[in-house]
Amino acid sequence: MAPGMASATEHSALIGGVETFWRRAEPDAHGVPVLFLHGVPANSDIWLRFLDMCGGVALDLPGFGRSGKPADFDYSISGYDRFLEAFLDHTGLERFSLVVHDWGGALGLAIAQRLTERLERLVLFSSLPLLPGYRWHRIARLWRTPLVGEMVMGFTTRFTMKRALREANFAPGSMPDDFLDSAYRHFDHGTQRAILKLYRSAPPEVLERAGRELGGITAPTLILWPTDDPYIPAEFGPAYAEAIGGEPRLEMIDHAGHWTWLDRPELVGVAADFLAGEPAASEME
Repeated sequence: MAPGMASATEHSALIGGVETFWRRAEPDAHGVPVLFLHGVPANSDIWLRFLDMCGGVALDLPGFGRSGKPADFDYSISGYDRFLEAFLDHTGLERFSLVVHDWGGALGLAIAQRLTERLERLVLFSSLPLLPGYRWHRIARLWRTPLVGEMVMGFTTRFTMKRALREANFAPGSMPDDFLDSAYRHFDHGTQRAILKLYRSAPPEVLERAGRELGGITAPTLILWPTDDPYIPAEFGPAYAEAIGGEPRLEMIDHAGHWTWLDRPELVGVAADFLAGEPAASEME
């Protein structure tokens, strides 16, 4: 197994006008910093096992977790794209690898298309498709609907969040308690507002347009795509493998849901080995 256990330190600074929280663990895999980008409704807590194993940097995106949640931030792909470039510059990540999931995938791929020469490696878990043919899932359609989305947010409790997320993983029951505790602890009005703005900024044609330069990404890429994600169909794993340049390695992961590594913990090691440049098995069993 490539890099050993690392200890993460916590940091915060004003970046792009937003008070930003992040964790950093040394050493970085293969000497190149790894940037981890979370999705909705998570924060950098989901990456703690990855940080322990391969080092890197995991931030709470604006609007989430412990970072600022200003009403005037541009909660859109382009807004986060600009912010992430400022974050890379502030933290000195001249070259970097990416590990991304859900909305973090869309945002990471947006900046990867612009900064291809700085990208070392890419690990793509189930991520929002910047591709033709995607249609929003049921919960997203509610969030995208004015007034209805606000009502859904207003009535969200830890109990209703737990019930709603029962479909998210393959294992019976809801998500693990530590995941739920972290997500709900930070699910305040600022995060709810950020989620509504983010989802409403991205109709299908905007998503497709945001991925028009995916072929320019030629860094070594590992796609770990679940077959049992209720939010993003399995077909988009192969679609991403086709769209991204170079020769992406696609692994379709059975018996795994949206947060794939929670159902299949061994994937943390698979990702760490890939980031360190080690040879990997030809396929997951």
